[in-house]
Amino acid sequence: MKRALCIGASGGIGQALVTELRQRGFEVDGLSRKADGLDITDPVSVEAMLSKLSGPYDVVFVATGVLASNGARPEKALSAITEEQMAEVFAVNAIGPALILGRLGRLLRKDGAPRIGVLSARVGSIGDNRIGGWHSYRASKAAVNQIVRGAAVEFARTHKGSVCVALHPGTVETPFTANYAGRHKTMPASEAASALVDVLLALSPEQSGGFFDYAGKEVPW
Repeated sequence: MKRALCIGASGGIGQALVTELRQRGFEVDGLSRKADGLDITDPVSVEAMLSKLSGPYDVVFVATGVLASNGARPEKALSAITEEQMAEVFAVNAIGPALILGRLGRLLRKDGAPRIGVLSARVGSIGDNRIGGWHSYRASKAAVNQIVRGAAVEFARTHKGSVCVALHPGTVETPFTANYAGRHKTMPASEAASALVDVLLALSPEQSGGFFDYAGKEVPW
C-alpha cells in the first residue's frame, strides 16, 4: 500500500487532503499543532515529531500557513508593516516548511519517485503582483517558493525521480479565507484537495522545483 504524510492535517485543506488521499487508497499519517502539538517554527518540535515517524512515504503534503499573526489583518501598505508581525508570518510560512523539508529525506521512499507538495499561494508570485499589499504574506510565500526550489535540487540528488513543488490551491472555502475571499471565486476544500493530488501525481521529475496551481498550470515566479 502506498503511504502519505500530511503536515498541517487539522487545517481546512489539510483535513481534505487526508480524506482525499485515503479515498485513493493511501495509508495516511497526519501531523498538526492542534492534534499533536507540532510547532513547525521550533526545530526541537519538528525533530521530535518527525522522529516518531518511520516512513517511507510516497507522497508528502506540507499544508501549513498563516495569513497574519495574532488576529491581525494583512497589511495594505508598507507603512503598516511591523517587525513582529512580519517575523511571525515568515516563521510559519517560510522557516517552518524549510525545517520540515530539511528533515524529510529519511522518510521518503528511495526507490519510488516520492512526491512532495508544499502549499504556497499565487500572491507569492513576484511577477504576478499587480496590486501590492499583503506584504508579509506575499514575501513569505515568495520565500517558501525559493526554499522549495532548493529542496527539489537536493532531493533530485538523493531520491531519483522525486518531484518537489510549490502548489497554489486556489481560494478555498476555509476559516483561513473567510474574511478575505471578496470577489474571488472560491471552491470547497474537498474539491481543492482532489485537484492538488491530481496535479502532484501527474507532474514529472523534469517539472520538480516548479510552482503550479490547482489546474496544473505553471505560476510565474
